[in-house]
Amino acid sequence: MTEAAGFAAINTIQVASLRRRFLVTLATFGGLTLFVCMLAPLVGPTPISLARVFDSSIPFADNVDAQIFFIARLPRALAGALVGGALAAAGVVLQALLRNPLATPFTLGVSAGASLGAMLVLIVGLPLSFFGWPAVPFASFAGSLVAVGIVYTLARVRRQGLSTNILLLAGVTLNSLFSAIIMFIQYLADFSQSFQALRWLMGNLDVSSYEPIVAALPLLAIAAVGFAWLPRSLNVLTLGTEHAAARGVDVLRTQRIAFVSASLATGAAVSLGGPIGFIGIIVPHITRLIVGADHRLVLPASALLGAAFLVACDVGARTLMAPVELPVGVITAILGGPFFLWLLIRSR
Repeated sequence: MTEAAGFAAINTIQVASLRRRFLVTLATFGGLTLFVCMLAPLVGPTPISLARVFDSSIPFADNVDAQIFFIARLPRALAGALVGGALAAAGVVLQALLRNPLATPFTLGVSAGASLGAMLVLIVGLPLSFFGWPAVPFASFAGSLVAVGIVYTLARVRRQGLSTNILLLAGVTLNSLFSAIIMFIQYLADFSQSFQALRWLMGNLDVSSYEPIVAALPLLAIAAVGFAWLPRSLNVLTLGTEHAAARGVDVLRTQRIAFVSASLATGAAVSLGGPIGFIGIIVPHITRLIVGADHRLVLPASALLGAAFLVACDVGARTLMAPVELPVGVITAILGGPFFLWLLIRSR
């Protein structure tokens, strides 16, 4: 056997092995996500019967179990799956783009911009809406686009792509600025407005209709297309831009797609569920411990695990102190805070 034939045989074996691992990963994490999403609408302070939910002989107006399932719980489970998957996938992409294991979807100021847009509706009362899209989600996503535009303009270096250092510094600075403006707006608000804004800022999946979910789907679909294009390039980009360019990667194009996709996913997720923290840092690192560092496995696995994780956290938020409902952002923070500190200690 010649040397070229030997390399070809090895490459064929590696491709087949990766394909098997991808299918196993997809089946395992996909099955977990499907199980959690199917179980979540059945769990809550008010017990319901699954047989009664789908009993067609009972009119929907008289079927309390069906109303609880389809109106109160199923939209929350779907929203939680979309938000958790988007934040986890964005965390993977940003950690690779910035080459920083502690980067999160909120590092670049997108979340703060989205939160500021929501505050302008909740407290100032600006009547922002677009083709039936509810005012708060629309204003939140519009604010995230403003933040994305500012950060991208500052970080772009002509003919050299995006400066990751400037990208990170601009994001952190913009995050602090927008957070200060949010606090100032809250200071001027009355008690009821301030309480409503605080609940939104703590992150919640209080979704009682399918309209916000449908409105966020096109944005998440665009981000998903970008995520699907990225894994192979991200594997090389994590080694450095010069190394990636030498291996034939279009660095500027990869950086743009990664930044825009992660920002769109984060903006859509925040517009749907508020600024729910720690998903984008917990889930990617847990996934890497399970499947390794190959982004062709890490990215889809993180999206699926993030979806299952946030839906499970929302179930805990609804049931732990029932009938009082906790913001799901509190649950993720309680779980994510110690994990984040452990990452800092480990990286040191």
